[in-house]
Amino acid sequence: MLGFIVKRLLMALPTLFIVAVSVFVLVRLVPGDPASLLLGDMATPSALADLQRRLGLDRSLPAQFGIWFSHVLQGDLGQSITSQQPVLPLVWDRFLVSGRLVIVAVFLAVLVAVPAGMIAAWRQNSLTDLVLVGTSTLLLSIPTFWLGLLILLLFGLKLGWLPVVGHVSFAQSPGHALMYMIMPVLTLFLHEIGVVMRMARASTLEVLRLDYITHARAKGLSEREVMWRHAFRNSFGPTWTLIGLVLGNLLGGIAVVETVFSIPGLGRLLVDSIFGRDYPVIQGCLLFVAFVYVVVNLVVDLLYPLFDPRVTAS
Repeated sequence: MLGFIVKRLLMALPTLFIVAVSVFVLVRLVPGDPASLLLGDMATPSALADLQRRLGLDRSLPAQFGIWFSHVLQGDLGQSITSQQPVLPLVWDRFLVSGRLVIVAVFLAVLVAVPAGMIAAWRQNSLTDLVLVGTSTLLLSIPTFWLGLLILLLFGLKLGWLPVVGHVSFAQSPGHALMYMIMPVLTLFLHEIGVVMRMARASTLEVLRLDYITHARAKGLSEREVMWRHAFRNSFGPTWTLIGLVLGNLLGGIAVVETVFSIPGLGRLLVDSIFGRDYPVIQGCLLFVAFVYVVVNLVVDLLYPLFDPRVTAS
């Protein structure tokens, strides 16, 4: 097991390096100059040149990358240009906010979507199957920002049940924090139900066609026993892999939901940093998301043998 973990981490290093190079290059292609934004339109050329020198923007791109990446290897993601805060603690604090929303939403989506997908497969081509598949397709078709606005309009403005926008930490008030989490979690939850349900249905249909399922039915087992004792464990493997991908994708794409509900998470930090041309924060956010994506998929691979005994972590 330890050898497998070390091997996977070593395989991830080239991926993270490629991500670091890509992020650095793409950020430099964004129009605008951080020094010009900080000083404003009335800045003199000498003041602009002095600030560019202090920020290291006057050096060549390879030199800038070498300095930045050498600090990254030491666990230092740099300092924010606009707020002057260290990037790593800033990213970590915002990640805790986003991670809480994503994990809760995916957990709830799995609890609902996996049984629903299995029921749809069990009742293939029936009215139940058509309703569940149609619902998942509809939820997949609605953009997250539009779904979030509809939920905000209904529960926040029309009914007045929930606070409209903002965020409260659990350290300040656990009850208020939960209230502020409901609408963004519900938005992510509804969107991801469709993805997980379709995968659960497809993998269950594939398993139900196997010979050992026919043998289990021939032995006189009830359909409930066949589904939960024999089909579930083998059909959940592909869905478990998808869950790892969903977690990574949501963490990288949660900026829309955080913007709609004014949540100070990692996605909102990334959007604000892009508008402010805050190179260190943009690079830190994207590199951190890539690292979390690699770690999540490593954990998924390590836990896969629990659902499929034929797979071993070696």
